[in-house]
Amino acid sequence: MTRKERIGIFGGTFNPVHSGHVRAAAEVRARFALDRVLFVPSFIPPHKETAKVASPRDRMAMVELALRRYRRLVPSPIEIEAGGTSYSIVTLNKVRALHPGARIFFILGADAFREIETWREWRRVLEGCQFIVTTRPGSRLAGARDALAEEYRSGVLEVRPTTRLSEAVFAAFRIFFTPIDAVDVSSTDVRTRVRAGRPLRGLVPAPVEGYIREHGLYRIPTP
Repeated sequence: MTRKERIGIFGGTFNPVHSGHVRAAAEVRARFALDRVLFVPSFIPPHKETAKVASPRDRMAMVELALRRYRRLVPSPIEIEAGGTSYSIVTLNKVRALHPGARIFFILGADAFREIETWREWRRVLEGCQFIVTTRPGSRLAGARDALAEEYRSGVLEVRPTTRLSEAVFAAFRIFFTPIDAVDVSSTDVRTRVRAGRPLRGLVPAPVEGYIREHGLYRIPTP
């Protein structure tokens, strides 16, 4: 079976991007032999309180700094350049237009996947691409399958260390539950530490820490 180009979409607020994001994307990229993973910061995230979110320009700049050492992890401004509320179905259609014929994978954590039926046109998203669902601290894969409508559950594969991820497997399954060696950090933790004047070493890439300090981000809680 001919190998298709493999593109991962790793979307999020990235407020800010942290070492857990980078490590998860790098691990998934290697495990699934993705040709690239697009980091797509949202312009206005539909599920976040926007008053607490740094500007799109700052979040995009931090993603670019975090990824500059990674050839196959690629910052993508497609949602920020579009403006408005960021919806996965719109992003998916844009990536498909840029990479016709490619296998497109949404990469997200199990906690976010459990909320998939709250997404705009979620059935079209599920049917229009494939999903890589990862573990993260405090969130297990058990139960994520139960978040799916019954008709999609047969398309789930639990990926094990011995699983060979071939084109035949990708043709047979649409959703891949994948444990990863996740870093125990969240963007909320990072913002809290900044406000408390605590160090960020190991929690965010060094250039991102420098950017946060230089631009005075997250210092004062927004009322």
